[in-house]
Amino acid sequence: MTYELYYWPGIPGRGEFVRLALEDAGADYVDVGKQSAADGGGAGAVSEFIHGGELGRPHFAPPVLKAGDIVVSHVANILQFLGPRLGLVPEGEASRLWANGLQLTLTDFVAEIHDTHHPIGASLYYEDQQEEAKRRSVVFVQERLPKFLYYFERVLSANAGNEPYLVGTAHSYVDLSLFQVVTGLRYAFPRSMERLEPEVPEVTALADRVSQRPKLAAYLTSDRRLDFNESGIFRHYPELDT
Repeated sequence: MTYELYYWPGIPGRGEFVRLALEDAGADYVDVGKQSAADGGGAGAVSEFIHGGELGRPHFAPPVLKAGDIVVSHVANILQFLGPRLGLVPEGEASRLWANGLQLTLTDFVAEIHDTHHPIGASLYYEDQQEEAKRRSVVFVQERLPKFLYYFERVLSANAGNEPYLVGTAHSYVDLSLFQVVTGLRYAFPRSMERLEPEVPEVTALADRVSQRPKLAAYLTSDRRLDFNESGIFRHYPELDT
């Protein structure tokens, strides 16, 4: 099957969590937003699809994945769908629900990361809410960032008997997502992460280990991997990295 991923071109964003799973598994997929308009892609094609398109089922926002006749939206929902098909989640309902719960926790984490630079409204420029962003980031760096990282450190430590994975005895899509979050945080909050990473050695080791997986390593060094930038979720504003 060739999957179709619908996400805005030019930013890694939430679509990158889906790309990582597809790339790590060596799945055949089309990144519609990155295609030219002449080839039926681009931002216009993404917008048309999420607003209903041929199926008449509008989606709130991308990413959206099309797999044959099946269309799935939201990162955690997409990864829950892809996990069994790509061999990126253990067998068994309990393990799959646990994986989804961890992914949803990462969804909450990502939302809080985004809100450090847009605490008032996504429709406003960063410069329109810079003072509020500074206040929000102080709380994030001092309280929320360590709270989330310490939690995933505990999960990895509790699963130590099953090798250093978040779920069960093998690599899963949740490992890929935590890698993306850690990598994004290293870009957005380098000073804070340099200070905190020694306190979460299992999280750091997992992120570094995931980056060395053969197919993923090839993707990370290719032109398909979009650089973090100040238009995405993870943005580096030095004044927020206290």
